[in-house]
Amino acid sequence: MAVSTSVHDRVLDAWGMGIVSGAYPPGSRIAIGDEVTAANASRTVAREAVRVLESMGLVTVKRRAGAVVNPPDQWHVFDPQLIAWRLRGPETAAQILQLSELRNAVEPTAARLAAANATPDQWAALTEAAIGLVAHSRAADAADYLAADIRFHRTLLQASGNPMFAALGGMVEAILRGRTEQALMPSTANPVALRLHGDIAAAVAGGDAAAAEAASRALIEEADQAVQEAARQS
Repeated sequence: MAVSTSVHDRVLDAWGMGIVSGAYPPGSRIAIGDEVTAANASRTVAREAVRVLESMGLVTVKRRAGAVVNPPDQWHVFDPQLIAWRLRGPETAAQILQLSELRNAVEPTAARLAAANATPDQWAALTEAAIGLVAHSRAADAADYLAADIRFHRTLLQASGNPMFAALGGMVEAILRGRTEQALMPSTANPVALRLHGDIAAAVAGGDAAAAEAASRALIEEADQAVQEAARQS
């Protein structure tokens, strides 16, 4: 996700990245006064930023102690902003692997369900997004390709008919954005990935649950291999 230039977002980004990177280890206290001074922020802005961090499980606000950093097992790891910070942090490769494992557990099942539950409008949206990926495939690391990819995967989750899968759309979008923003996408899309998007769309439209699931699993494996290779070369 792009970082806003507002004072609130600068303070939030500095604290969030500081926690994720380990600059603020678990149990440490965030020096609110120092960050407020450095960012030329008001106390109100700082309190709002702390509330956001608390909503993510990154800190606990204690009387007289202020904002104390929580251990990672208390973080709300599905939060899209937290995913973005972790992708920018020192353990990018590990985060990519964890996210790929999560997608592999969710998206193939969503594709299988979509073959039974998708509406005609959703069939059309998947096909349109797959065509958009092909149209922008010579700039796979740019905004138009990313937008088509986000539309495809959000639609697939929604088409599953399971609102809990649909609720993971923000998480998947954060993963896709993070790959692009961290320069982990090739400039030209892999033809295999383009074909697999089309295969998923066709299988969903044709009601072929097994084919949709298999193509989705193959797509996630291809994406994981490509990103891991890009991370090694970076």
